[in-house]
Amino acid sequence: MIEVRPGGRRRIDRVLAPDYVTGLDRLDLGEVRARRDDAAQEETDLSYLRRLLHGRIDIVLAEQRRRADGGSASVVEQLASILADNAVGPATGSGRHQVMEPSRAEAHRRHVEALVSDADLSDVAALPDERLDLALRTYRSEEASVSQRRRQVQQVMDLLNEQIGNRYRAGSASVDDLLAAEREKPDREKPAERGKPGEDR
Repeated sequence: MIEVRPGGRRRIDRVLAPDYVTGLDRLDLGEVRARRDDAAQEETDLSYLRRLLHGRIDIVLAEQRRRADGGSASVVEQLASILADNAVGPATGSGRHQVMEPSRAEAHRRHVEALVSDADLSDVAALPDERLDLALRTYRSEEASVSQRRRQVQQVMDLLNEQIGNRYRAGSASVDDLLAAEREKPDREKPAERGKPGEDR
């Protein structure tokens, strides 16, 4: 389950804290944009984690269908394509175009692998029915939690984008100023390098 810790130092704790979108009209544009970018990175990571879970769910369902149909073809042969289809490429279902890369891809993979410690999907045919059922319930429960947090982060992004858009429409910010600020800004830290160790999941 994806928990949000009040006062926590992880990115998701910051982005989903009630005061993250409070008093936005009193913040300068640079701070609003920085918060929007932080939220966008969190959405990218949650979307990546969600796709990993979809891959595991698809594997378990494929094996359950094979057993129900009495098929002899091994699901293991489909592993590479199932995982690739769900772990790469743009996120689906959000209606948003993502250009960021996940900042903690390896940590997310380890998290998913640890959810059902003794369900080795590389040898899914060897798992008894009850282990498959448990794996499916676990992956689906985690996917529901991730999807909920992802929607909440998207709502935060919508508020931040609305604030930015309002400022441009009101004339209090200009595209020229934005481009000038971007040219003067030093290279940004890579997402994985931001913050102190232990701050993010």
